[in-house]
Amino acid sequence: MRSLIKDPALILADEPTGNLDPANQTIVAEALQEEARKGRMVIMVTHNAPLFSSGHHVLQLESVRWVK
Repeated sequence: MRSLIKDPALILADEPTGNLDPANQTIVAEALQEEARKGRMVIMVTHNAPLFSSGHHVLQLESVRWVK
């Protein structure tokens, strides 16, 4: 989570849990959710939808169509 060192207002995360084992996926997900609770804007792209399905705004793209 190097991006948090400079205290950004916005976090852009592209597959933040890619190539991580389940335990570390949970750690990263919880850290990003905590940053969002603190008021930071967190925008991410992920294939790990179940881990992040509780976001404030979740948009889902399937077959090049927005479904949520």
